[in-house]
Amino acid sequence: MTRRGVRTMRTGLSQACGRGKAGFTLVELVVVMSIIVILAGAVVLHVTRRVEDAKRARALQDISTLETALDLYAADNGSPPTTQQGLQALRSKPSSPPQPHNWNGPYLKKAVPKDPWGNEYVYRCPGQLNPDSYDIISYARDGQPGGTGPDEDLTNAE
Repeated sequence: MTRRGVRTMRTGLSQACGRGKAGFTLVELVVVMSIIVILAGAVVLHVTRRVEDAKRARALQDISTLETALDLYAADNGSPPTTQQGLQALRSKPSSPPQPHNWNGPYLKKAVPKDPWGNEYVYRCPGQLNPDSYDIISYARDGQPGGTGPDEDLTNAE
């Protein structure tokens, strides 16, 4: 085979193998980017929902912990702290009346927690939801009374 024949053969092979065409077209890149954006959006929605579920679960756990501490306080002193004494009575002996005579605290190892959205838990004694006891309320994501869905209040109401 002559040199010219080899050169023609190489050129034919490189064109047949697609060597003359390099990279992706703009349409292909747009399609791939669109698919990636759609998948990322679905993942973000799922993760956001799970984070909100975790915050609600933590708030319910905090309310349960506060209930236990309040019940211990009431067992020692005959009744839970008043609304004015608040949840701080679980950490330090209240100085306002009625004075707890058998205060055996602190009833919480750490400071009174805020809810997962950064708001204070609302404490009322006697409660409006539990007239014979006390209310502990988290106003959830919106920080306002009432609401539905992720803004629905969390309470110790039975």
